[in-house]
Amino acid sequence: MPDGKLPTKPPGPSVGRGLLLWLIIMVAVILVFNFSNMPREGIYTLSYTQFLKLIDRGAVKSVVIKEYEIYSEVPYKDFLEVGGKVKPIVQWMGKRKGQPPPKSVRVKVVIPNDPDLIKTLKARGIQIYVKPPEKPPWYMNFLSNWLPLIVLVAIWIFFMKQMQAGSGRAFTFGKSRARIIVDQGKKVTFKDVADIEEAKEEVKEIIEFLKDPKKFQRLGGKMPKGVLLVGPPGTGKTLLAKAIAGEAGVPFLSISGSEFVEMFVGVGAARVRDLFEQARKHAPCIVFIDEIDAVGRQRGAGIGGGHDEREQTLNQLLVEMDGFDTSEGIVILAATNRPDVLDPALLRPGRFDRRVVIPKPDVKGRLEILKVHTRDKPLGEDVDLEVIARGTPGFSGADLANIVNEAALIAARKGKDRIEMEDFEEAKDKVLMGVERRSMIISESEKRLIAYHEAGHALVAKLIPGTDPVHKVTIIPRGMALGVTQQLPEEDRYIHTKDYLLKLITVLLGGRAAEEIVFKRQTTGAANDLERATDIARKMVCFYGMSEKLGPLSFGRRDELVFLGRDLVLSKEYSEKTAQEIDNEVKSIVTMCYQEAKKLLSDNREVLEAIVEALMEKEVISGEELDEILSRFELKRSTMFEEEQDAA
Repeated sequence: MPDGKLPTKPPGPSVGRGLLLWLIIMVAVILVFNFSNMPREGIYTLSYTQFLKLIDRGAVKSVVIKEYEIYSEVPYKDFLEVGGKVKPIVQWMGKRKGQPPPKSVRVKVVIPNDPDLIKTLKARGIQIYVKPPEKPPWYMNFLSNWLPLIVLVAIWIFFMKQMQAGSGRAFTFGKSRARIIVDQGKKVTFKDVADIEEAKEEVKEIIEFLKDPKKFQRLGGKMPKGVLLVGPPGTGKTLLAKAIAGEAGVPFLSISGSEFVEMFVGVGAARVRDLFEQARKHAPCIVFIDEIDAVGRQRGAGIGGGHDEREQTLNQLLVEMDGFDTSEGIVILAATNRPDVLDPALLRPGRFDRRVVIPKPDVKGRLEILKVHTRDKPLGEDVDLEVIARGTPGFSGADLANIVNEAALIAARKGKDRIEMEDFEEAKDKVLMGVERRSMIISESEKRLIAYHEAGHALVAKLIPGTDPVHKVTIIPRGMALGVTQQLPEEDRYIHTKDYLLKLITVLLGGRAAEEIVFKRQTTGAANDLERATDIARKMVCFYGMSEKLGPLSFGRRDELVFLGRDLVLSKEYSEKTAQEIDNEVKSIVTMCYQEAKKLLSDNREVLEAIVEALMEKEVISGEELDEILSRFELKRSTMFEEEQDAA
């Protein structure tokens, strides 16, 4: 094709609507013929007993016998006296027009099996006329003989049209549902994929191979058959696959792993075969299987054993990947965020030869991603993308795209012509902490309790050196939380020290410590803080070897339960005495941090009260406003962590 696009069939009229129209026309024709053959005059039906009474009264002069019915004309007066009833509409019409009642009416009687009827009629001198049975209309014979055949042919044509149009799924279970993109109107290239420069370098050889296979084949080199893209959700695995196809300028077949398996046995394997047949027709091309862990989990993980439908599909995929030649120019790309559950046969050389890791972006990467997503949006002069990038640690590319989109929606809702920095801040808070629930009714006493809780977190974070800076404190309910203290690290951290983890636990316990110091009671508001603090302390003891009493040991082994899909559980491989020591050490760490938080808040009670009053007045205070409050007091900072840091 000159434009590089696959020929498409022009859309035609709906087959279903056409078939329905012909059926309506056929029914209408039948009704017209039936109404045209109905008698014009009004005929009243009488019972056989009423008819015999009319004969006895001498009201019947002649009859017409037609098959199983007798027709006759009798005086109107006699008709009424034997119990005949005139239709109400006829009476009403006659009275309205002022017409006299009719002299006679026509009646119809069904003939019973009475051998004496003819004798009775002859004895009374009644004229007897007999009509032969009428032949049915020609169209009735036609319909009774040919209508079933016509309906069957119409249904067959309907299904054939549906199958040809590709919209019917009745007989296409074994066909692959891969979406084929030959040439997009707007190509996705590496310019649309920010950050992940290392991943781009890994796949550039594939692009060069698809553009010029002979360059590698002349030295006897073979390109990898498959490339597995691994990374957390939202890091751009699918976008990178589209960019590879756009850069190479080859067809792109995209399918999800879950689209292979159906309720019917053998459908998944048939779709795998059909997928690779389509790939061979469009070679050189790229086949992209998204979320391959849906079909590529380790065999033996299902209750059905080797006859499990998903395993049959995986077996067929393994055979097809090992069967086609690399000279065909077909490259398989797959994406997953669970590489640990994939079958080892998928990851061996000859199938998915390469594994490209796509991590979450760092500060520089986040800045580049924000530039990509804001290049077609009008930004205000006060917008600083570098500040936004620094304030979104741990965000993936999808998260950043969501923030940009939310900021655009917020600005549009406010009637602005440009997206300003305050819109980005509001969008970031919405994504990080949830939507504000200002309609939630909270009593003044509970509101003050929440203020003390959040002020405890914020003040402890400020009094301990080396903690993440406090970005915002709010007592407005957001998401599932009644209040939030938001800390944003100044830089990305990949390794955490024991000192940092202890500080983190102390900040988490600051809310409970403030409640106990001020109100002398404990509430349920610290449930999540306690859970997170205990979890960090247990990991420090069991996994990180950060306990001085137990030493640099790891306790507990992660078991892989194959029959449950290789889910990870913790296996206990230590004695009850060691378990007791672990519990005591975890309790010791949490208790030590809690006592430090209480000491800091008790020594700086005036500062705590000042933060609470500011929260009760404004409901939200920023990190700068918090620093301004602290600057009015002489703070008594923590010494425990400084000593530990010096000793280290």
